[in-house]
Amino acid sequence: MSATNGRAHVRGIVLAAGKGTRMRSTRSKVLHELCGRSMLWHVLRSLHDAGVGDVLVVSNAEVSEHLQTISSDAGHPSASSVVQEPQLGTGHAVQVALGELAPGDGMLVVVNGDMPLLESQLIRSAIDACAGALALVTARMPLPSSFGRIVRKGEHVGRIVEARDASDDELELDEMNAGLYVYDEKKLRAAIAELRNDNAQGEYYLTDTVGSLVARGESVVPVLAPDYRSVLGVNDRVELAAATALLNRRLCEHYMRAGATIIDPATTYLEPDLEIAPDATILPNSTIGRRSTIGAHAEIGPNSRLSNARIGAHAVVINSLIVDSVIGDFAQVGPYAHIRGASELGTGVRIGNFVETKNVKLAPGVKAAHLTYLGDATVGDRTNIGAGTITCNYDGEKKNATKIGKDVFIGSNSALIAPVEIGDGAMTGAGSVVNHDVPAGGRVAGNPARALPRKEKP
Repeated sequence: MSATNGRAHVRGIVLAAGKGTRMRSTRSKVLHELCGRSMLWHVLRSLHDAGVGDVLVVSNAEVSEHLQTISSDAGHPSASSVVQEPQLGTGHAVQVALGELAPGDGMLVVVNGDMPLLESQLIRSAIDACAGALALVTARMPLPSSFGRIVRKGEHVGRIVEARDASDDELELDEMNAGLYVYDEKKLRAAIAELRNDNAQGEYYLTDTVGSLVARGESVVPVLAPDYRSVLGVNDRVELAAATALLNRRLCEHYMRAGATIIDPATTYLEPDLEIAPDATILPNSTIGRRSTIGAHAEIGPNSRLSNARIGAHAVVINSLIVDSVIGDFAQVGPYAHIRGASELGTGVRIGNFVETKNVKLAPGVKAAHLTYLGDATVGDRTNIGAGTITCNYDGEKKNATKIGKDVFIGSNSALIAPVEIGDGAMTGAGSVVNHDVPAGGRVAGNPARALPRKEKP
């Protein structure tokens, strides 16, 4: 639902065409990531959470190519783009956007795409404040600063002066232009048409609309940001790292207030859109991302990484990597395990040190405690996999499946040559190379494995 402020529909324009040469990168600036998402993603998410439903991104060709994926993930699947070429300043970018948008009678939020710390509440505050031509977000920032200075006219904004054009007295002003605007659209269209590029850069500046509106007798309302850090832009990799640290701390505090224990937020690295249940604990040097979920009383870390992982209640993951996989309730993983490729570990499964799984389903109670690779396999309840076991799932052309029943004992250093099936209650001797099916209750050993005679009960 779009924000309204008692007026018509609110639309958004995101200025994201800049190449970001100070990033020293072949990638456009707004595509650089912090906390697992691009700068542009964070801005689009904030607009979404503020209720701004229709968004047009002024982009370059590279940003336009990635927009659909980014916007859908951020909750803006209908966001569209228009390429600004040539790039002749922020005012020109808005002119390009307005040429793409059908005229409306509501409000337009205009925001820079390199403000990943922007919070939705500040956008809503600016929308609520826009009773006239323009509500302009400002921030009190430490001096010296390269941001444009706000020169007030009473309680309203009189003009914005860029730092390079400011007098000594104006440079002492600590209220700055944050780069977030909420315009009455009709009044913006009138003001944007009057922009001139008679400056050293030969560009059209959006900030010049402030003076134009004031000269018409319109009110420009300042909306002071509670924390200047929330409106900081990112121009180089040093600023990107600083913004990442601030955002990560914000995320850690969010999840802690929701009931999770994070032992050391400074060495815990989180992303948006996680689900961390109350009483889950995250130990230092752990990274959790890609919409992972962690159940109640689970313990993650230290030195662990989760990516698109589902961790059950009371599960423990120590010094391990879990990717695209599910860990059941009360399961234990690690240290030094690698669980990947849509692996599913059932309740109470025990995966120990230097064990790797890929595309497996391990039933409740399975144990693989040491030095094992399990790939493309299903393993039944309570089966024990001995140290050094390998499912040889690739024959040089395709992957093949291994099926191991319940209550099976696989001896140390066994090689299971897929496709192969080992029945319930079977056993393989240490060092066996199993290249044929083993029936339920069967006993095999050797290379190649052969059936062992059953001992007669006395």
